[in-house]
Amino acid sequence: MAASESRTLANLLATRDDASLATLLSARGVSPRASWSDAFDAAEDLLDNSSIARALADLTADEVDALVAAGPDGAVPAGDARDELIVRALADDAGRPWRVVAEMVATGGGAGTATSASAPASEPLDDPRAEATGAAEAERAFAAVGSVADILHAALAAPLARIGAGTLGATDRRRLIETGAVTDASAAEDLVAIAERAGLLAPEDRSFLVTEAGLTWLGSSTLVRWSDVAQRLLAALPRGVQGGVRGGGGWRPVADWPRAYPFDATWPLRATSLAALLRRWALVDAAGAPAPWMRAAAVGGTVDLDILAGLLPPEVDRVYLQNDLTAIAPGSLAPHLDMRLRTMARRESRAQASTYRFTAETLADALTAGETASSLREFLLALSLTGLPQPLAYEIERTASRHGTLRVGPDSSGRTRVSSSDDALLRTIAVDQALRPLGLVADGADLVTRSSPDTAFWMIADARYPVVAVDADGGRRAHDRHRLASSPAPAADPVAIYADLIARLRAADQGDADAAWLGRELEQSVRARATLIVTVRLPDGSERDFTIEATGLGGGRLRGLDRTVDVERTLPVSSIVRVRPA
Repeated sequence: MAASESRTLANLLATRDDASLATLLSARGVSPRASWSDAFDAAEDLLDNSSIARALADLTADEVDALVAAGPDGAVPAGDARDELIVRALADDAGRPWRVVAEMVATGGGAGTATSASAPASEPLDDPRAEATGAAEAERAFAAVGSVADILHAALAAPLARIGAGTLGATDRRRLIETGAVTDASAAEDLVAIAERAGLLAPEDRSFLVTEAGLTWLGSSTLVRWSDVAQRLLAALPRGVQGGVRGGGGWRPVADWPRAYPFDATWPLRATSLAALLRRWALVDAAGAPAPWMRAAAVGGTVDLDILAGLLPPEVDRVYLQNDLTAIAPGSLAPHLDMRLRTMARRESRAQASTYRFTAETLADALTAGETASSLREFLLALSLTGLPQPLAYEIERTASRHGTLRVGPDSSGRTRVSSSDDALLRTIAVDQALRPLGLVADGADLVTRSSPDTAFWMIADARYPVVAVDADGGRRAHDRHRLASSPAPAADPVAIYADLIARLRAADQGDADAAWLGRELEQSVRARATLIVTVRLPDGSERDFTIEATGLGGGRLRGLDRTVDVERTLPVSSIVRVRPA
């Protein structure tokens, strides 16, 4: 790194406003706790070989090609690539790459071939082969939407385990396969990754939890579900594979993705994984060509949902209720109906026709969540094509009559009180070993515990007792067991993130920049015991050069051995005009 380039960059950094400087620091991955004292420290670090290597790994093929074309002495032509290089401080404000950058690009294997933003040629929609492909991809889209919905339902019932690498745990992969949510481990990994990228699942500690957006998504129609995730996936595409015009939308041909980041050794594998997600969601086909409804979107247009809607199986809003306590949907049940039906029945199979089974436990869970016998009957009668079978009506009444025999809620003393009109039931739970951790003790006709009302309620409910939650006044309250991910913190403003570091750089810039740079050069020369040609302005205004081996700096004076006459000299720093290597 040439000292002149380091000084030039330091001066450029000093002229940037806070927002531009923060953008640079963020783009280069600088720690907000960097120990820089001034802009010269910043420039030296930013032009350090290791820092440049990390920065090159973030450059797209177009940007690397622009650097290659510019060479060590030329300038990058005006355009997006030049703007990005200047923002990242890999070139000066005229678009000339720093020499260390040009040298590393020249010796680093060169750039990948820049690719066109145009989508690959595709067959017309009236071609029979295109129609067959469209039908196959629509089926893939339908299956993917259903699987993600099943994954979210599974995560609502019990958070999905997340291992250290940030992926789904093996136990939950098996759980999703066994319940029919996914077909294999690869599908589980892809679909969980899609749900996370789309903001439907969020990592929290060592789990994947459903987000508020995910809960809302579950109540949407199949087409809206697919479209919402598709838009989020496309919006999150790395800039290296997006369309060639910044902000123009679309994406580059999938076949070219592995070459999108020439200096990032990890990128080809990531590109392969990302392309697999787009195939899984039916944005592209197995060959990487856009699905029929994505052809306009691939070149910056909009998704043609009408094409997809015409190929998806129709949704139904009725089911057949059977005497064997099952419900059969003769097609794809509308998602909002499916979501509510799952609160009172366990889905046993999913295909074009899905089967749901009612049990005393599933009905009790619905009652716990706030349903009543009346609301259950009303919903099922409106949903059924076959009325309400007597066995199911009887099971609803029987479960409802028992439900709520136990009441759990806070009392005036700050404890949790468990009460019931059934003394025998209270005596039973008092000695139930599964409830021993609650430490239930008698208090008059009731039982009390120091555990919270929620803890006591769910432990008693999990032990399959007919329990309801009540408030301090004895009024019943619905209990939703779903644990959702915490709301994400708003994205931090880079200026706020780097406020302290920027303030430190600004404070150091208040003095004489030339004097600061001279002092820095002298300090480094003393540390290296370097030999310098020091130009000094004499009292009469003339200038004289001394060839000095720098040995010390302090008290405003430079000490060193004069190599010409082999004597020690002490030169006032205030009189030094310039220095250069001998």
